[in-house]
Amino acid sequence: MKTYEAAVDEAAADGRGARAPSWEEGPADLRLVPLAVAAWAAAAIAVGVPGWWTLAGVVVCLVGGGLLLTPVAARRLGGTTRPGERIVAADAPTRRGTPGWRLRATAFAGVLLCAAAGAASAGLHTADLRRGPVPALAGEYARAQLEVTVTSDPRLTRPRVRGSESVPVSVVLDGEVTRVEWSDGTVHRTRAPVLLIVPPGEGRAEWLRLLPSTRLRVGARLAPPSRPGDPFAAVLKVGGGGPPRIVGPPSALQRTAGELRAGLRRATDGLDPDARALLPGLVVGDTSRIGSELRDAFVATDLTHLLAVSGSNLAVVLLLLVGRPGRAHQVERGGLAPRLGMSLRGTAVAGGALTLAFVVVCRPEPSVLRAAACGLVVLLAIGTGRRRSLIPALAAAVLLLVLYDPWLARSYGFLLSVLATGALLTVAPRWSEALRRRGVPDRLAEALAASLAAQAVCAPVVVVFAARVSLVAIPANLFAELAVAPATVLGFATLAVAAVWMPAAEGLAWVAGWPAGWIARVARTGAALPGAELGWPGGWWGGFALALVTAGVVVAARRLPYRGLLAGLVVVLLLLVVVRPAPLTRWATGWPPRGWVFAMCQVGQGDATVLAAGGDAAVVVDAGPDPVPVDRCLRDLGVRRVPLLVLTHFHADHVAGLPGVLRGRSVGAIQTTGLEEPPAQAAFVRRTAAAARVPLVRAGPGERRRIGGLEWTVLWPTAGGGSAGGGAAGGGRAVVGSGGANDASVALFVRAAGGLTLLLLGDLEPPAQRGLLRAHPGLAPVDVLKVAHHGSAHQDPGLIRAVRPRLALVSTGRDNPYGHPSPRTVESLRAGGARVLRTDRDGAIAVVGAGPGLMAVPGGG
Repeated sequence: MKTYEAAVDEAAADGRGARAPSWEEGPADLRLVPLAVAAWAAAAIAVGVPGWWTLAGVVVCLVGGGLLLTPVAARRLGGTTRPGERIVAADAPTRRGTPGWRLRATAFAGVLLCAAAGAASAGLHTADLRRGPVPALAGEYARAQLEVTVTSDPRLTRPRVRGSESVPVSVVLDGEVTRVEWSDGTVHRTRAPVLLIVPPGEGRAEWLRLLPSTRLRVGARLAPPSRPGDPFAAVLKVGGGGPPRIVGPPSALQRTAGELRAGLRRATDGLDPDARALLPGLVVGDTSRIGSELRDAFVATDLTHLLAVSGSNLAVVLLLLVGRPGRAHQVERGGLAPRLGMSLRGTAVAGGALTLAFVVVCRPEPSVLRAAACGLVVLLAIGTGRRRSLIPALAAAVLLLVLYDPWLARSYGFLLSVLATGALLTVAPRWSEALRRRGVPDRLAEALAASLAAQAVCAPVVVVFAARVSLVAIPANLFAELAVAPATVLGFATLAVAAVWMPAAEGLAWVAGWPAGWIARVARTGAALPGAELGWPGGWWGGFALALVTAGVVVAARRLPYRGLLAGLVVVLLLLVVVRPAPLTRWATGWPPRGWVFAMCQVGQGDATVLAAGGDAAVVVDAGPDPVPVDRCLRDLGVRRVPLLVLTHFHADHVAGLPGVLRGRSVGAIQTTGLEEPPAQAAFVRRTAAAARVPLVRAGPGERRRIGGLEWTVLWPTAGGGSAGGGAAGGGRAVVGSGGANDASVALFVRAAGGLTLLLLGDLEPPAQRGLLRAHPGLAPVDVLKVAHHGSAHQDPGLIRAVRPRLALVSTGRDNPYGHPSPRTVESLRAGGARVLRTDRDGAIAVVGAGPGLMAVPGGG
């Protein structure tokens, strides 16, 4: 009877299979790893230093490598090795000397030569940034007429707040300047990579439809790159705001890819918003429809790798061909290849063809090439039939990619891709086997080991630039992984069918929308958990600290007794930290304090305050500059109903977080000031309120309202305060002071339960503060003052003396560039007897009690 081993050997002989790999196959082949690391490190250094330093480093490495390869150096290292002696192995002794030293000399020489190659490639690429007229024009901030070849897909910048302004969303794309035209008609041919920034305008749709390889003629102002080490010779700020002037069409390859991608977008037009946005991103990395809210959810759950073209996209497609990687070398191979009668090497060739098609559709950009190289690692292992070839293949892919594009050496995305791939090839199989030995089912063991390994090696790198750790990343990835394969496969089928039969493609897209929607729900659900993210020190020291903690956890998991019991305890503790039940959280942290009446959220450089209205209801005054922190603050406070949201004025640091207040809560109405300034942000409030079906009302002078034990009066703007402005909620005039939008702030006098009095001043400037005091001469001292304009130096001493607050609270961001709060303002408040607290140092702040029991409780963080 034929044994299983004999069957495997026989199958291997005819090319249909190979012996199942095992950990007894031999140690991992790491010889190419130091070569790849040397080229990577040298390229990373060389792209950020002057060219002469790069040249000197290349010469030193070449000379050092050459010396190590000479016979004299070999004899010095090896003692008595003679030229012409045959070296059998690194550890095999010969008649005289130790040949292992000779091999080590050769290895050191290879490291130096690869470092020289990496530095030389980086030096040649950075030379493009310094030669020609483009860098000189950028240094002079000059305007010029240029011919530019587009080299990337257009993309939109993320909305963000700078000071009180919302930075407009612009179109950004990479390009290469090929022709510069001077004012006298002189033309200079060149080759310089640039970054184009197109401000908002009527031609945005045409800019977003541009394909790589399209040639444009642009008039732009040039500026130097914002950071040293950026892969651009200049930043081009395109003027005019009109559509692009195309002087050359895209290549046939790019047109084909563009048509396929456009077909996928059309086929998904009828899906639910999340599925419509996510499916093109899962398939070809097209994230043009993904909004900031959904993207933030993917960031919080560490699922952003699903929004970019990565090796996982290609791996899912290859899975159909080769089946599960664990069975790729067995007679009982999975996938379509054995069912079609394809040999092992034929399978690898077919996979290579799929990889080429993947590159064509997803565009041959560095990120796509990186993903293809990682996918080819698996194909090479299948073609050779050796598990040990996986690590050398990955090292070779890294080496070639760094030499091809040295800018990858400084890319966090590239580092994360390599680390994740390496962890899946080396760490995950061992952890999977350990889980199987403890009774975990095979599929679950593989998925859990892969998520744990990838998270363990990638989390320290994420911390470096994100300064946070996702506590829901592993379960979120496990749940999302259930739908990634069907969504990706159906998405690629939709992509292919859309080119020939759109109705069928729409049907496939409808089916693919179910798993895509599942992934979006996983991301949103995980991000909505109170403890989804944990703050952690950023920078390389923070990453190093997390790496040490991770290593300690791994060692403890292997060596501590009662590991099962301890693991269960850790899981329960993590669950409690992530869910944060209100009673347990209040007991453990003291936040929020029982009976809080007023809270000032920590939202950075902006304002968001909350007035308790009984139960889970609260009146919210301002929303801060970012939806995420205000939403988190309201969740911590247990606020689910907002009868009224007051937006004191339309500056972005007070209104840009509006979606965070609306998220998952019932909001009765939004009350605004009467001055629509700035107009763009007033329009944003109207659009957001209309989408949420929340009515807008205008604050009227002297208006009084009451909700439960909470009552307040609108003190400002008044009918006689200064210059007029337009109405925010349907016309009319609201008269404000001379400070524009700041002096149009809605100011409230609030009386809360127990007789607590508060004065909320928005961002009123001194002229409006004096006007408020004149309009209300009987204004009495208050318990709590929300200091105007983040504690700036522009305060009216008369108003501070009149209200004599016991608590003065300042909402301001850490290390803000405005010097808020002003030391002069803080000293003035303290001189009047106030205790001053500030969110940049004290975190969120809650006020409890009244009268003698008045107390401010800092929330920290």
